[in-house]
Amino acid sequence: MVTTVPFRRDTIASDLRTQITTGHLKPGERLPSELKLAAHYKVSTPTLRNALALLQTEGLIEKHHGKSNYIRRPLRRLTYTGGILTPTHPALHVTVRTTQLQAHGPLAILLKVPPGTPLTEFLQIVHEGEFPHSLARIYVPRDLISTEPRWCDHRPAEGWDKVTARLPTPEESSTLRIPLTLAVLAITRVSSDETGRVIEAAHLVLPGDRTDALFTINDTTEEEST
Repeated sequence: MVTTVPFRRDTIASDLRTQITTGHLKPGERLPSELKLAAHYKVSTPTLRNALALLQTEGLIEKHHGKSNYIRRPLRRLTYTGGILTPTHPALHVTVRTTQLQAHGPLAILLKVPPGTPLTEFLQIVHEGEFPHSLARIYVPRDLISTEPRWCDHRPAEGWDKVTARLPTPEESSTLRIPLTLAVLAITRVSSDETGRVIEAAHLVLPGDRTDALFTINDTTEEEST
């Protein structure tokens, strides 16, 4: 029988994980410096950092300003269902910033418009307190906004979603303040009106440690009459 000896990295991560889950280390508490932790566990600093990286990936600790490590507070969950992102707690709030731009490349293809078509981009960031929680970039043809001031209240006639699990880009990591090793759900959503015109295309980035995706399947098969 072969006995597998765990790496020191995994042993350290397991010990800290236990302290966090049992409440010995509390949310918001600052960990000792990496040098002190390395000395405590009798390992090199790179080995200690590898252990901390595992816990960062699991969403248990976070690094502030690239220096100190803190026990992460429990995160509010978001649910993505039916093309809608729903904050499940009043502590979550949304900020919106608009930018005027033109359609090019993949964006023009998604919206089915000629290159150079004027668009409005809505950058929506869900926050929990001062910390970003998720982000969405929504693109709408500018002429649609000028003719339909309340286009966002209009329910699309049809649409589709493409969901991909991947690692964040450096820009997404910086905006959401998440490690580059934390997986995200990247959702591309396209909505059309009754005429088949695409009225919006959206790119959503939802960190995997705080997101639930709900998909409902309706059986439309009709029984044959006898």
